[in-house]
Amino acid sequence: MTQNSKKLANQQWGGRFAEGPSAIMEQINASIDFDKRMWQQDIRGSLAHSEMLANVGIISEQDKNSIHQGLEQIKKEIQNNEFEFSRALEDIHMNIEARLAERIGEAGKRLHTGRSRNDQVATDFRLWVRDNIDEVIHSVEQLMLTLALRAQEYADVPMPGFTHLQSAQPVTFGHHLLAYVEMLSRDKGRLIDTRKRLNESPLGAAALAGTSFPIDRQMTAKNLGFDHPMRNSLDAVSDRDFALEYLSALSIMAMHLSRMAEEIVIWCSSPFSFIKLSDAYTTGSSIMPQKRNPDAAELVRAKVGRISGALIGLLTVMKGLPLAYAKDMQEDKEQVFAATDTIGLCLAACSGMIADLKANTDNMRRWAGSGFSTATDLADWLVQKLQMPFRTAHHVTGRIVGLAEQKNVTLDQISLADMQTIEPKITQDIFSVLSVEASIASRTSEGGTAPKNVLQAAQYWISILKDHP
Repeated sequence: MTQNSKKLANQQWGGRFAEGPSAIMEQINASIDFDKRMWQQDIRGSLAHSEMLANVGIISEQDKNSIHQGLEQIKKEIQNNEFEFSRALEDIHMNIEARLAERIGEAGKRLHTGRSRNDQVATDFRLWVRDNIDEVIHSVEQLMLTLALRAQEYADVPMPGFTHLQSAQPVTFGHHLLAYVEMLSRDKGRLIDTRKRLNESPLGAAALAGTSFPIDRQMTAKNLGFDHPMRNSLDAVSDRDFALEYLSALSIMAMHLSRMAEEIVIWCSSPFSFIKLSDAYTTGSSIMPQKRNPDAAELVRAKVGRISGALIGLLTVMKGLPLAYAKDMQEDKEQVFAATDTIGLCLAACSGMIADLKANTDNMRRWAGSGFSTATDLADWLVQKLQMPFRTAHHVTGRIVGLAEQKNVTLDQISLADMQTIEPKITQDIFSVLSVEASIASRTSEGGTAPKNVLQAAQYWISILKDHP
């Protein structure tokens, strides 16, 4: 620690501390290495606070103008990488405040009147999370639009639908892609809900009990875009629910992206070969020249561990803390910052892969009919045409599937005579429902995989997402 840094640090702490912190204490106590990411939010909060202080007569208009000019100069210094961040000053708040005092003198020392670092950091952190929710939502919408556009392109392309990763019923590739649009729309909704709940201002709660200065918390809340001030000063400085909700929403979203990535990995594999990714999202092998590894998808699949781990980490930090503020809460930010960076990268990678992939439609169509995937259509026909109870129809269909398996043919290849040995009332009309195309076209119930449904759903999402600012 330089002598100048020691002097600045001691000035911030006041007369009680004769010496600066030890090297170990400085290392464990300082947060500037990561919380400097909140510099824009810190300056915004200070501008709003000083505006309010002048408005209610706590500081002079002249001091307010000096503070604003100084903060604008500091903003330019940081933007131009000319600002020297000091560990001795611990965090972004003291770094900016100390630099402000250096620049404008006594007026800079008046800025902290009526607030504490406790309500200041809570305000900065809420502003940072709110800003980044908006950015994440934009990225989510971009991925949703990419999926919807590809779903429109592949609205009538058959592929096998799976349960237990076993061929179940044929669906369309477009329908499959739209399932992820629905998942992401819920992720977006969770972020919107989180944003709405966090949009309360802690500023003015001071250390924990409020302040005796005649501050106007409504004014600072309004100037910072909050709906209203938080109602309890203890809760205002100690609450981190907004960060937990944010990480929870990101964790669920990361899980959805991981499922999507897993399917991309499966679809790229040689036994499936449903899609192909270009060199932009794959890598080669060091010894096997034929390999094209879907590494981008595999890494997205793995990143959920980082994000859900951040959620568990912050829950663990907060679980035993008495009111109000404790230094433990300094451990809240790194995990949120890292999770935000990770989800942004995963969303971009998934958008890129979905836009990049080329579907092997012939192979999808061939496997769509595998595993006797139209057996349910056969059972439905027995119910609708022969008025057979579904459980009876299920049993009859099972016997027909067993016969087809024995003869090594698909359901639409088994002869009418063979089927009539099991159920004599079956007619030639049965073959109208046994093809993959017929099966898909019949699924016209709301939310079903019929191509006209898929096209309509894709166009619905495209119209919403393209019109969204």
